[in-house]
Amino acid sequence: MSEKIAHAYQALTPDIVMDALASVGLYGDGRQQALSSYENRVYQIHLEDGPVVVAKFYRPERWSESQILEEHAFSAELMEAEIPVIGPLVLEGETLHHFGGFAFSVSPNRGGRAPELDDPDVLEWIGRFLARIHTVGAARSFATRPALNLQSFGTESRDWLLGHDMVPLDVQSAWAKVAQEALDLIAAYPCLGPSDAHHDASAESIRMIRLHGDCHPGNILWTPLESPTASGPGPHFVDLDDARSGAAVQDMWMLLSGDRQQCTRQLGALVDGYEQFREFDRRETALIEPLRTLRLIHYSAWLARRWGDPTFPINFPWFGSSDYWQGQVQMLEEQIEAMQEAPLVV
Repeated sequence: MSEKIAHAYQALTPDIVMDALASVGLYGDGRQQALSSYENRVYQIHLEDGPVVVAKFYRPERWSESQILEEHAFSAELMEAEIPVIGPLVLEGETLHHFGGFAFSVSPNRGGRAPELDDPDVLEWIGRFLARIHTVGAARSFATRPALNLQSFGTESRDWLLGHDMVPLDVQSAWAKVAQEALDLIAAYPCLGPSDAHHDASAESIRMIRLHGDCHPGNILWTPLESPTASGPGPHFVDLDDARSGAAVQDMWMLLSGDRQQCTRQLGALVDGYEQFREFDRRETALIEPLRTLRLIHYSAWLARRWGDPTFPINFPWFGSSDYWQGQVQMLEEQIEAMQEAPLVV
């Protein structure tokens, strides 16, 4: 990554943020708070006339304009279907705007707390909304946004890390070996990578649909019944920045935690809610550990690619050391074992 792109956000001063909003007719009263976001820069802005909005400034050259607009269109479809997704506002006829060399969007501000994922009723409620998101997602395909698969998350990430000498020499051989073993196992799943004649070809029929893509607990805000927001009580989904095509289970597995018994119970609650609106293909449970493995490799590459952004060394000081990469070797070895176990049964 070039110095210009790596440090692009250094030019995004508080004045530029306020001037950008003013360019679309929104005037802040001076109160501006940076929200937690590493990939983009996101700010909560208090407007002069009272409302609070959230402005997102997209990382230059991460997505093309057409890819960002596809995300916005997907959000609009979901909101039109009365699904509690927080999408960008239409300002002066557009959802995507440009100012000072940055592309940005503005969304309404919505509060909420982390969902209580140990509560089966909460998981069932989330499952119902995931099914509705996926019903909309299955109605058409993305034209420009990529798929989540072996190549995009696994092979490309592995090759970039090794090609840029990001893995220390004392760990490089061990990491490369275990990463290749993991990727070889994932390649056995036709919907994630190349088909393999030694495995069940029926897996090819698992359908790839438009997804939230990054449905971890931090991207679900929960509003209790006693204090609902404009989007109503229950969950509302934020940050479709990683929306991609993939298997439906991608939007479920990051909500699971604990031992096998706990994960089975949690997935069962999600599926109970999901199937009130949409059938869940149980073959997809076999993809949970391969998807977890792909995310593990992709996450290391994401940190390495962003290391020129001063925010990353500050917030991830542990990244890049030999100890970090030795830990990655161990986690990949554990994932290789997990991928060879029987999938969860719901």
